[in-house]
Amino acid sequence: MFEVSQGQALPVHRDHRRTKIVATLGPASRDTHVLEQLIEAGMDVARVNLSHGSPPEHSDTIAAVRRAAARHDAPVAILIDLPGPKLRLGDLPRPLTVMAGESVVLGDSSGAQLPVNFPELLPHFAAGELVLIDDGAVALRVIAVTPPTVTLEVLNDGLIESRKGVNLPDTRLPIAALTANDRELLAWGLGQDVDYVALSFVRSADDVRKLKELIAAAGGDQLVVAKIEKKEALAACDEIIAAADAVMVARGDLGVELDAALVPIWQKRLIHAANVAGKPVITATQMLQSMVGSPRPTRAEASDVANAIYDATSAVMLSGETAIGAYPVEAVRTMAEIACAVEAEIEREGRAAQPWNAGLTGVSNAISFGACEVAERVGARAIVSATYSGATARAVARHLPSRPIIAISPNRRVVNQLALSRGVVPLLGLHRGSFEEVVREANDLVLAGGFAERGQVVVVTAGLQTNQAGKTNLIKAHVLA
Repeated sequence: MFEVSQGQALPVHRDHRRTKIVATLGPASRDTHVLEQLIEAGMDVARVNLSHGSPPEHSDTIAAVRRAAARHDAPVAILIDLPGPKLRLGDLPRPLTVMAGESVVLGDSSGAQLPVNFPELLPHFAAGELVLIDDGAVALRVIAVTPPTVTLEVLNDGLIESRKGVNLPDTRLPIAALTANDRELLAWGLGQDVDYVALSFVRSADDVRKLKELIAAAGGDQLVVAKIEKKEALAACDEIIAAADAVMVARGDLGVELDAALVPIWQKRLIHAANVAGKPVITATQMLQSMVGSPRPTRAEASDVANAIYDATSAVMLSGETAIGAYPVEAVRTMAEIACAVEAEIEREGRAAQPWNAGLTGVSNAISFGACEVAERVGARAIVSATYSGATARAVARHLPSRPIIAISPNRRVVNQLALSRGVVPLLGLHRGSFEEVVREANDLVLAGGFAERGQVVVVTAGLQTNQAGKTNLIKAHVLA
């Protein structure tokens, strides 16, 4: 640790890590003891993948996360991930070994060689189109479409197993992003009081708006994460990001839909676009894949995580590493260590002003940008955002300040949801009646949390009309007492 004078970048303490960590829960991480270790290691968001497991299992997992988070007094967001219209193989009697040049048949479950879960989509296949099984491990090409079956030519040797995903990069299927099963799972998830709902296979902003309408109609206040993993989504990415509350760069299916060389390019584009829009963005899939079976990542994986952080992703995500891996806690801890190391280097180098700082209009944008500028000029130890809806804290986070953002809200849901926002430390506050009371509470919480010491400066943003969304209109440089 070193001394910091006014205007210098602050060292990144492990407890003040800016990049958030999303960990997928599963058989390897449902145990209460493991969940507590994941929180201690740095899990900010618990992802529940509804493509696997059953609602009763997931209910138990969600309840266990809530208990563990309460014991550690830690804000942990719970994100449910809807399966969407994912075409999958059904159950096979045994794994099928295939050789290049052979033909296989897709069909329904009544005796087809390779049954699929949506056989009604088979008539939409066309001769010559590419079909990829298990993220491209086995490639095939359509020879003939003879409903209710499709005949395929195998393009490479491989092994086909039950329940593997089927991708159709050349085929546009007439199926909505929200299936009947998704609607049932959504109703269940809202009853579990989750914080985020992730929508799979988004193709347009209308898909996102439809999910938001369903949540609102049910009286929910959950935020929507749009997963970008389809070619169609890339063409409409700006509109999708504008409609969503957060974005996931879902590199698994995206990497099957696109040439592999294009995936890192689109990753950077999507992270930048989300930051410009002021929306949290998650970089996902195979970030530390080798840690499913190894206690240490490869150098390439560490570089992959680091590059996403250099690009200013809000969060990095673990999938199989924490859901089914042998080292779930080590994977989260490794992710946190990489984040802290990279963030310290970013601060040491001094990050240039971001392009999305310019041209912003409106009171909220002016206040958020002004708070970051004031904090730099006075050498503040933190930016404290008194926020009712979370919007002000997210607006401040958009500018990637070097100081931690302490977000204080009386709303537990907002506190949990802000666990996904880069650089934000969410704290549960009280209902206050005046700006002076907000400042006093901020003073006490910052000192109690060890974010600064008496006599040091913090910048406080709040509104004259407290506990109202969209009313932030004041900035104060406050000396802690």
